[in-house]
Amino acid sequence: MLGPAQRTKLDATSDALFYEYPRFVTHVDEGFIQQLTDLYRERLKPNTRVFDMMSSWVSHLPEELEFAHVEGHGMNAEELARNSRLDHYFLQNLNENPKLPLEDQSFDAVLNTVSVQYLQYPEAIFTEIHRILKPGGIAIISFSNRMFYQKAIQAWREGSETSRVQLVKQYFQAVPGFTPPEAIVRASQAPNMLQWLGVSGGDPFYAVIGYRQ
Repeated sequence: MLGPAQRTKLDATSDALFYEYPRFVTHVDEGFIQQLTDLYRERLKPNTRVFDMMSSWVSHLPEELEFAHVEGHGMNAEELARNSRLDHYFLQNLNENPKLPLEDQSFDAVLNTVSVQYLQYPEAIFTEIHRILKPGGIAIISFSNRMFYQKAIQAWREGSETSRVQLVKQYFQAVPGFTPPEAIVRASQAPNMLQWLGVSGGDPFYAVIGYRQ
């Protein structure tokens, strides 16, 4: 699906070096976070098992929802240790080893927040997402227009916001056994007067959702 050049990054050094030091910041604005939390509130069910892939020090899960288990994954132990929603977590560089140390059909939901742009072998990762999801389980891939530019793959860096939505849909479509992916596109708009003054309306919100058949 992606050619070799499309998988390349401007910074080809190990991702482990880039994520060696914690970043206790939010990578999207409050409007994006609220829309993501609302989407989780709408689509996730209580007392289920959730895998928070490529996570950080916060998961944006609704406070009132309790889950049977939330498994975290990321590249920085200090960030993941700060995440109060995680029951357990592990470190793994998915660009070096896409095989997840998780059992088949063991999760009801897989979440990936503003990180899909860094996957060099998304076909392998989405195959793993399908493997660990229970039948009927949901995968929610959310993103905006922000990124660590030097670590995003070429296909993402050089694409438009519209083409990135299509790219993530193709990731789902490349794996047999997912439902046709659903895209949620909410480009944030400032009030007319602020637009006239050149003021942005905040971070756009994109999510692509698929279910395991």
